[in-house]
Amino acid sequence: MLSQISATLSHTPSSLTATTAFSFRPYFRPKFRFYPFNSQRRRFSSVVSMDGSSSPPAAASVDCISEDLKNQRLENHSGNNHGMDGVNNAMNTENISQNRVRLKLEELKWDNSFVRELPGDPRTDIIPREVLHSCYTKVSPSAAVDNPQLVAWSESVAEFLDLDPGEFERPDFPQIFSGAAPLVGAIPYAQCYGGHQFGTWAGQLGDGRAITLGEVLNSRGQRWELQLKGAGKTPYSRFADGLAVLRSSIREFLCSEAMHSLGIPTTRGLCLVTTGKYVSRDMFYDNNPKDEPGAIVCRVAQSFLRFGSYQIHASRGKEDLNIVRTLADYAIRHHFLHLENLSKSDSLSFSTGEGDDSVVDLTSNKYAAWAVEVAERTASLVANWQGVGFTHGVLNTDNMSVLGLTIDYGPFGFLDAFDPSYTPNTTDLPGRRYCFANQPDIGLWNIAQFVTTLSAAQLLNEKETNYAMERYGTKFMDEYSAIMTKKLGLSKYSKQLISDLLKNMAVDKVDYTNFFRLLSNIKADPTIQENELLIPLKAVLLDIGKERKDAWTSWVKSYIQELSASGVPDEERKKSMDSINPRYILRNYLCQGAIDAAEQGDFEEVRRLLKVMARPYDEQPGMEKYARLPPAWAYRPGVGMLSCSS
Repeated sequence: MLSQISATLSHTPSSLTATTAFSFRPYFRPKFRFYPFNSQRRRFSSVVSMDGSSSPPAAASVDCISEDLKNQRLENHSGNNHGMDGVNNAMNTENISQNRVRLKLEELKWDNSFVRELPGDPRTDIIPREVLHSCYTKVSPSAAVDNPQLVAWSESVAEFLDLDPGEFERPDFPQIFSGAAPLVGAIPYAQCYGGHQFGTWAGQLGDGRAITLGEVLNSRGQRWELQLKGAGKTPYSRFADGLAVLRSSIREFLCSEAMHSLGIPTTRGLCLVTTGKYVSRDMFYDNNPKDEPGAIVCRVAQSFLRFGSYQIHASRGKEDLNIVRTLADYAIRHHFLHLENLSKSDSLSFSTGEGDDSVVDLTSNKYAAWAVEVAERTASLVANWQGVGFTHGVLNTDNMSVLGLTIDYGPFGFLDAFDPSYTPNTTDLPGRRYCFANQPDIGLWNIAQFVTTLSAAQLLNEKETNYAMERYGTKFMDEYSAIMTKKLGLSKYSKQLISDLLKNMAVDKVDYTNFFRLLSNIKADPTIQENELLIPLKAVLLDIGKERKDAWTSWVKSYIQELSASGVPDEERKKSMDSINPRYILRNYLCQGAIDAAEQGDFEEVRRLLKVMARPYDEQPGMEKYARLPPAWAYRPGVGMLSCSS
């Protein structure tokens, strides 16, 4: 991403296999261009057209729709805000009452609505097969274990589950969360879903090694699914072993907790245990497999529903299209309750062109309102990723959460040296489909697949489908520009200043995180001598010649002019900037250091990293080494870039 993100997306009928019962209609093939550095706020506007053109903008503000939708709910459910803010608030353990409930594992309140309300597989065996007309298969954890050990745990996750943190000390805790001993009240299952992988329809995928134990209801009425990743084979394992290694499990556990602390919606990690067994993995796909320690991470989320959870049923023809509706109803009922009974409201009717037939009234179709909210949550999520320099690495549609959560941490990576084409996934080379700069456009591509699925099930019409995609673009641009404005401590958005900055950072391979953290040290003083302007940034502007030094000096001068015009005191601005520009991020080389120690039986570095990443915006005296630039070894294969082998 330099001065703009611009990509043309084509949605071809061949995106699904020839056996697919529905095809992409012409109006699902938008060419949509992002201009995140556009200083002019966009408004609700148009159907996404073939040429990227749009009809005249409507009068509604882009930020009002989510609030309006949340306000249109039944009075007796007024406390159940499950919008983006609701997800964040639900995970904000700092606001939980001191008089919290502390339960033993046997006392957890299980509900298991997924298996109770949705169609399931009549078979319970784990033979790899196509599972038809079903959302899940009941299957129990089966990973072999031998003296499993607790590697790390999250007390903040235990807190919102109402789980007594003393339970982590139970001698049988590793046995339970390795799947070797059952949890009372749980009804384990593996979910059925499909997905587009690297832009190609892959058919049935499903939980090949993740087994959901069930749903826990806490004392605040919140629903949380617990899932063991690496717990053994399921019917969706295909030719794999259903297991996970310690290396990838540490990365997933640490990053899910680190992302939460950064304020980014994400699945969480309750605990991580070793299995005591070894698992064979060909890490580089070079026919040189090696045995690695096995592990299981307990993931927690309000739901693990994905875009692919809906796609698989739509792809199977008319017979299964009703499952798309059933699954949509389930998601709305349990996770978007504010959409269940919308009342007519002028503020939720939007014009997409001229004439009465161009109006999209979200109150008349809860599925349209839901699609718009899913699109907005996704756009907001991707904007936040771009803000902290996070690259997911595998943005297939089966890795996209309908709740707008970061899900499935595989070969992810945070930017070190700023490189818009950076991809942490070796499988993504050389095309770099999922590189850092492409993430916003891939988010739209994935939303297009999602709303096409809902349209195939006759839940959305053409205008509603295009409107949801348009909302994604508008929401992303608004949020991304606001984030970058805050990162620079500006009082208003400056397209040119931000564009020039990112160009300079790309040319000189400047460390993304450390640069923005140091930027808050620049004073809004136009009288500073030219030879002193770059002093606050000297730790990140390394080995630059006179030409590049002049370019940076020119940029800093322009930046100081903007700061001076705002009139915000330096200390006030620094405090604000430091609250959005982290000091610590989970760099891949930090993960690797913890992995190397853990594979030798020393888990202290994993626990230390977890503690540091819980306060990413604080200085944390004594922890400065975790904010250092990557050493040379950080760029070796298997550290800076990884494969999907885990």
